[in-house]
Amino acid sequence: MTAITGVILAGGQSRRMGGEDKGLLQLHGQPLYQHVLQRLHPQVDQLLISANRNLSQYRLSGVEVISDSLPDFPGPLAGMLSALQAMKTEWAAFCACDTPFIPRDYVVRLCQQKGNAHAVWVRSVQRDHPALALLHRDLAGPLEDYLLRGERRLLHFLLQEGGHAVMFPDDESAFSNINTPEELTSLGAR
Repeated sequence: MTAITGVILAGGQSRRMGGEDKGLLQLHGQPLYQHVLQRLHPQVDQLLISANRNLSQYRLSGVEVISDSLPDFPGPLAGMLSALQAMKTEWAAFCACDTPFIPRDYVVRLCQQKGNAHAVWVRSVQRDHPALALLHRDLAGPLEDYLLRGERRLLHFLLQEGGHAVMFPDDESAFSNINTPEELTSLGAR
């Protein structure tokens, strides 16, 4: 496997969080994105953070911050596109900023099971997690075309490009993502 760029997706509007920047919400005294960064950093060669607000706060991490190249917050695919366009490696491993407990072997497991696919993502026992994905930079062109047609469905794009899920039979909590203030409170209490 060649070098891999890790990308933390923190560019959403966080509507279910009342518009607060989800990546900057505190869990155990640390912003959510920092939890992801600590898990992802040892698994990759480079890191990027995809964010559209509070850029100076994300830059405090020392990691390069990029923003969507498309306007109006078109979803996680826009952050993925910007990362694929900005990175210098062939592959990118993506992780949402609200998934603080990804497995410490998340990237290597995706790499080992990708076969010839240019896109693979995590499937846990309960469901698919398409924002936890490994993508080849050759998908930048097709992804840009897809977004410019008004499409926004992440899993649909990955399937359309011949991708497949990689089963992670881990504890489901490894893929818990935080979408509401109640989920953040519940996770913080554990």
